[in-house]
This record gives sequence, C-alpha cells and structure tokens, in this order.
Amino acid sequence: MGLIGKAALALLLFASPNLWAWGQTGHRVTGALAEPLLSAEAQQLVRGLLGPESLAEASTWADEMRSAPGTFWQKTANPWHYVTVPKGQDYNEAGAPPEGDAVTALVRYRARLLNPSLALEARREALRLIVHYIGDLHQPLHAGNGTDRGGNDFPVRYFGKSTNLHRVWDSSMIDGERLSYTEWVAWLAPRLDGAFKARYASIEPKDWIGESAALRDQLYPDGDRLSYNYIFQHKDALRTRLMAAGWRIAAYLNAACEAKPGACPP
Repeated sequence: MGLIGKAALALLLFASPNLWAWGQTGHRVTGALAEPLLSAEAQQLVRGLLGPESLAEASTWADEMRSAPGTFWQKTANPWHYVTVPKGQDYNEAGAPPEGDAVTALVRYRARLLNPSLALEARREALRLIVHYIGDLHQPLHAGNGTDRGGNDFPVRYFGKSTNLHRVWDSSMIDGERLSYTEWVAWLAPRLDGAFKARYASIEPKDWIGESAALRDQLYPDGDRLSYNYIFQHKDALRTRLMAAGWRIAAYLNAACEAKPGACPP
C-alpha cells in the first residue's frame, strides 16, 4: 500500500465526529491551569489577542468550530486533533500523513501566532488552536494506534452504560467526579510544584506523544465492563495528563515568546 493509501486508511480508522479530547471540562482544566503559569510576555500576548476571553474559554473553541459549515472545519482540520502511532513505533517512525496531524498543525499555528504582520483574528485563531491541540496530545487515546480510531471502536460498558474507551477518557471519568472545571483546577494547581514542572519540562510535542502512546497501551481493559476498579487503576494517570497539559500550554507559549520577543506582546 502506498503512502497516500496508508494515510487514507489511517484517516478512516481514526476520524470520528465523537473524537473530542478531554471534553469541555478537561480542556477547560488545562487552559485554566496554564493561565497563571504564563510569563509576563506570554500574558501580554494572550491578553492582547483574547481580550477578556480566558484560556479556559479558548481551549474548547477548536471543538466547537467542528460544527461550523465549510470544508476547512468539516474536513481539512479534522486530522489535526490527533496523531497515529502504531504500537511498537514512535512518532518519528510513524510520521505525519499528507493531510497533517496535531504536530504539523502546531508548527503551522506557532508560526502564525508569532507573526505580527498577520491580522489580529488570524493570530487569535492560532492561539486558540495551539491551546487546544496541546491538550489533545495529552489525552492518551489521541495518540491512536491506528486500529480502532483512538478507542472509538473499542466498546465498553461504563457503570452499565454502553459507550467506548475513547469517550471514557474524554469525559466519563472526568465528569464522573461531579466537579466543575474550576474545582478541578483548585485541586490540581497546588500539585504543579517544581518537581512536577521539572519532570514534564519538555515542550517538544514528540515527547508528549511518546508519553501518551506508552500510557495508551496500558488503558485497554481485559473485559468490557468498567467501573470503580478501572477508575482506581487510572485516576492518577488521568490527573497527571491534565496537569502536564496545563503546564505545557504555559511552557510552550512562554518559550515561543522567549524565542521571538518582538511578537509578544502583539
């Protein structure tokens, strides 16, 4: 099978209207965790582009726009929410398909974010997408193995209700805590200490993907009935991925402003 055929197969296997990393609550947690960790320059950039809109609000925009009419949102941007890394490979071996993925999208929109000659709206879009895609790459099943659309085709019964593994990680475990995103942040933010930041210091997306893919392979249960035991096994990993995403959103934007200070503030 040629490169184009493989890319088409990967897209068919993974693309799904239900593939929303973290759901709204989880994405908002990552944005809200990131905001107080921004450098002064990054804070100026964010405020200049978003105005009163918080990073928590901006974090869900990319998913909300997936219902917008037009080829771009309905088709072109869909593959940019995830990567496909078959088991036993890393991202360098798997590579990006011709239509791109979350890694190539981050490269594209980082350049736009730091281009002062672009219109304000274009740079605002870039910031919103960057925040979202970083969150996506920390949801382990958004580093899909290419066989089951990131767990969308892995049916399970979660506390007796029919669903799939992807949705369990997107929202079921998070929303099952009955916490608002601000309550999640109040619990997680104090744990973002120096040791945690040092452990998750990398702002290289390929490192985040490696972490997600390694964790992904541990998430598939032996049976299809998930309840308290599954939560007990994976609760710490869920919280760690949310925290890492929040910290890395901030670190990624801080590093971008440091690399091109003339672009921050806009």
